[in-house]
Amino acid sequence: MFDRRFFRAAFTGAMLLGTCLPSFASEAVFTQQAFEAAQKAGKPILVHITATWCLTCRAQQPILSELTAEPKYKNITVFDVDFDSQKDVVRAFGAQMQSTLITFKGKKEVGRSVGDTDAGSIASLLGKSI
Repeated sequence: MFDRRFFRAAFTGAMLLGTCLPSFASEAVFTQQAFEAAQKAGKPILVHITATWCLTCRAQQPILSELTAEPKYKNITVFDVDFDSQKDVVRAFGAQMQSTLITFKGKKEVGRSVGDTDAGSIASLLGKSI
């Protein structure tokens, strides 16, 4: 049977693993003003609705990091929206949960996915914005 020490060790291990995962450095911190400026400039945009505790979001981060480093996607402006602290923004985008990816071509939303961790389909989603 599992005892308290087992669960404590498992929890500690999970917390340590979470701190070792690579973080996704977005190009821009989400503000309404910065988002509207990018839209007005007609830029390709990715909005990533994320949460620090979300395992799916963590799985998306290295994929997004690799893709946005590719020449094809390097001009995409990436905005991270924190699911927990930016509830008003999450509602404004009509997102129901974290791990939501929304792409825009200027002011027009051109794609959306939730919980996707497949590099090919995320690349396809990003491609809609360029």
